[in-house]
Order: sequence, then structure tokens, then C-alpha cells
Amino acid sequence: MIVPPTAPVAPLIQIQALTKRFGAGVPVLDGLTLDVAAGEFVSLIGPSGCGKSTLLRLLSGLTPASCGNITIAGRPPGETDDLAYVFQDPTLLPWLKVAANVETLLRLRRMPAAERIRRGAAALELVRLTDKARAYPRQLSGGQRMRVSLARALALEPRLILLDEPFGALDEMTRDHLGEELLAIRERQQWTALFVTHSVAEAVFLSSRILIFAAHPGRVVHDLPIELPYPRNQDTRRDPAYLGLVSEVSAKLRAVEESAGPVSTAA
Repeated sequence: MIVPPTAPVAPLIQIQALTKRFGAGVPVLDGLTLDVAAGEFVSLIGPSGCGKSTLLRLLSGLTPASCGNITIAGRPPGETDDLAYVFQDPTLLPWLKVAANVETLLRLRRMPAAERIRRGAAALELVRLTDKARAYPRQLSGGQRMRVSLARALALEPRLILLDEPFGALDEMTRDHLGEELLAIRERQQWTALFVTHSVAEAVFLSSRILIFAAHPGRVVHDLPIELPYPRNQDTRRDPAYLGLVSEVSAKLRAVEESAGPVSTAA
């Protein structure tokens, strides 16, 4: 019996010769070519001005490319409902209770009320905030507000989540806890993630792959697999393999930062 060859699976994200320029200056991103497979957790790190956050905005369709091509599941940015975006600021509406904040994007998509309520409740359960559904954002801690922001994204049931330094304003202990919870949720839902961070330890803990960017112009200079087993927990942070990877990635990032030119205002 002859078994036909398996057709290759196309990457979830395909980026080809992507350039983004603001005005007449040096491109923020220049000629970026990159594939991301479904299920990967990819962290983007690098000096300020290297285009990490700009890349997320390009992927989401919030800003257009100057040239080049992006597809997500074969479709251009802005033409897919399979994507969610989590910002550094939770951006909650202060006059709405937690449950209503989580359902905001579903309302904008005109989802029927019963399905909207079901998804919102399920997302709050995932982030362990069911008991806060009737609270207002001002009644929550910083970590809880970020959980609500994450629940709002999860309620969309996306294939891809873009996370732009979502834990950057939190203390280290809260960041560690939220990172563990984020991975536990991903284990259940199997979405793909692009995660911008300035923390090497956070990037190594979360990721299956790390991209180190250089600036002026923005480009990927290191593409590093993180071969640590999932699930990851506090024991992972004490593992010599984890500590070795943090040291290795830190050294590569330091070399990039030391060779960087003048700081740009783009992230």
C-alpha cells in the first residue's frame, strides 16, 4: 500500500518583505520575513524603537504596511475574526461592570445576547474572576483589571492573540502569577500568541520561540527556540535549563542593545 505524502501545513501567520516607515526617516521595520505556526507562543524582545509593537499593530490591521505582505490564516490583516489584542493598559470602560466589559467586543460584533453572555461567563471563569462579574473596574486590583482585559480577548475565542506588554505595569510577583495562568489557559484553548515584553525571564518562561529585534531599522537578528517542556510552573523558574536560557538570551539582547543607534520613539 502506497501512502500519499502529507501536504505541508501553511503557517498561521506569513510575513513577507514587510516594511513600515513613518515619514521620511529610517524604517521602523525593514524587509521583515517571518512565519509563525499555529500553536506557537512567540515573544518579541529588543531595544526601544525596534518595531515590536508596530508589528502587532500591523498584524491587527490598526496600521497599514508601507510595503510587503501579511496574511493570517490566508487572509489580510483586518479581515479575520480569529484575532484578539491585549494592550498594556487594560482599557476597561469605568462605567460598565466587569461582565459588561468582557462582553464589549461581542456586542460590537452584534452577537446574540445568549451566546454573548455564555462566552463572557466562560471567559471570566477561565481567568478566575466569576465572583467579580458585578464589580466595577475601580474596585479591582491592577492584576484583576488585566485579567478582565484578557477575558475580553478570550471571549472572542480567537486563534491568535497579540499581547503588547500586558503585564509590564505590574509587580514581579503578580506578573509571575499571571504568566502561569496565561499558559494554563493556553493549554486548554491552544491559541497562538505573539507577546511583546522587555523581560527576558518572562519571555523564556512563556515562549516556545523568542525573536530578538534590532533597531534602526527594525529587523529580527536572532530566532531562538525555547525547548523547555510545557506545562511550566514555579519549578521551571528554578530549572538550570531555564536559568541557562535566560542567561543566553540576556547576553544576545545585551549585545544587540550595545550596538543600537539613537533611540527612536517607536516601540
